[in-house]
Amino acid sequence: MTSKNLDMTEGNLYKKLWIFTIPLIFAGLLQLLYNACDLVVCGRFGSEHSVGAIGATNSIINLILNFFIGLSIGTNVLMSRAYGSKDDERGKRIAYTSMILSVVLGIIVTIIGVIISPYFLEWMGTPDEQIDLSTDYLQIYFLGSIFTLIYNFGASLLRATGDSRKPFIFLATAGLLNVVLNLILVIGFNLDVKGVAIATVASQAFSAILVVIALLKSTGFLTFNLKEIRFYSKEAKQIFIIGGATGIQSIIFSLSNILIQSSVNSLGAEVVDGNSASQSLEGFIYQAMNQSAQGGLAFISANYGAQNYKNIKKCILYALSNILVVWGIVAGLIMIFHSPLIKLYVSSGDKPHYAWERLFIISITYFLCGFMDLMAYSLRGIGYSVLPTIISLIGACGLRIVYIFTLFRLDYFHNIRWLSATYPISWIITMSVHIAFLIPLFRKKENAYTISIENEKTAALE
Repeated sequence: MTSKNLDMTEGNLYKKLWIFTIPLIFAGLLQLLYNACDLVVCGRFGSEHSVGAIGATNSIINLILNFFIGLSIGTNVLMSRAYGSKDDERGKRIAYTSMILSVVLGIIVTIIGVIISPYFLEWMGTPDEQIDLSTDYLQIYFLGSIFTLIYNFGASLLRATGDSRKPFIFLATAGLLNVVLNLILVIGFNLDVKGVAIATVASQAFSAILVVIALLKSTGFLTFNLKEIRFYSKEAKQIFIIGGATGIQSIIFSLSNILIQSSVNSLGAEVVDGNSASQSLEGFIYQAMNQSAQGGLAFISANYGAQNYKNIKKCILYALSNILVVWGIVAGLIMIFHSPLIKLYVSSGDKPHYAWERLFIISITYFLCGFMDLMAYSLRGIGYSVLPTIISLIGACGLRIVYIFTLFRLDYFHNIRWLSATYPISWIITMSVHIAFLIPLFRKKENAYTISIENEKTAALE
């Protein structure tokens, strides 16, 4: 272990979890802050509907990109287990395979994204005022997909070995570059959404370069030598099994969100603009909680690798408390200052009203989403990758889709308020089912390990 890498299996785990998680939270918040700057710059200096045009692309970006980013969860889980069990050779195989996958998958995402973007926007019923702007933004954005995946896989490797500081620094530096380029390209060159997209790609490339340099210079458990790099099919298969389930879940979630975005589009351009503003603000709450849950995942996986079930229970409880704390702080600040924050994005007509309708419902209930994510991550951390995906698809996505094709078609429910309410309802149901499976499955694993230890002791005595 190097001094910069936390031992996630021993010592004061609550303190270490906070030390590990805080950079994750700030990295997630900074990334969203820079994305929010995209919208603010466009809202102030771009065309009338540029904010809505960028917001209308989120569900498509998530649909295509998040499956592959979900694979990096597989990298995180496997590397955390190898780190917890002190298996250096397995760690190298995982690291090399992960980075090769990031390049290959990045090329695939770029091709798919550039080709299908305009067709998806039309299928979603994107308003005429926004569709050309959305197409320009999406196609440029997807050109940077390879850099996004290199950063995410590389950052997963660093975080899995206890280093959450470097990915935070890289993201912060790249984000500053993004803001500067936004101002230059949108205000100076009047490129509107194209300028925002170009700035995003440039910052993604910069963060990818930084994470590769960090891997090449890394010492201790995580070492990376270009002369030794090769593809290991066994590790790739394991990454796809664990991360693929997360990726498939992301695809289905994105499909349901596309249906929801299509439903929002049917309510008119002003609702779309207000909805986009709310999504950007509530994203800060989600990122803070989700990064807390991912910190829990790293600790749970490391202790599963070390076969320390007592610590796993502690890590789950500690991560739950972290989620609640960060939700209270971030959601509380956004709720208090919602009016000036919303007006940073949209200020004309009824746009701020529609933004607040959604933001209020989501903000006060978002801790449920954080709990739901942690329960799913806990199942994955102890070796169950497919089960939480199935639960999430049925519990979260299924309910939303049913609502869109039933109640939403009635006049009383055909509004942004009721559409937003489907989220907390689905979180409660899905979280409850996750817990119902997690408790007995964890006990099963713990009992099996206890029995194996007792058998080994008996055999030694004999």
